[in-house]
Amino acid sequence: MVHAATHTGTTTLALPVISGAQLLPWAVFGGLLLVLMLYFVGAEQGATSLIQGREVHEFVHDARHLLGFPCH
Repeated sequence: MVHAATHTGTTTLALPVISGAQLLPWAVFGGLLLVLMLYFVGAEQGATSLIQGREVHEFVHDARHLLGFPCH
């Protein structure tokens, strides 16, 4: 939340302070999402497949090549 106050023609902004304890759960959540995305793009096929079928592989196929993962 940003508060603005006018003092003699100038604007003063008071920015919120976010502590490390408040930021840590979001950083962990973001890291888990990135690891999950990396798994699906890089390893979800063949022997390591958690989901049967080829739908996930085909969905992330171009991202797999873009990131340099071999797939065929």
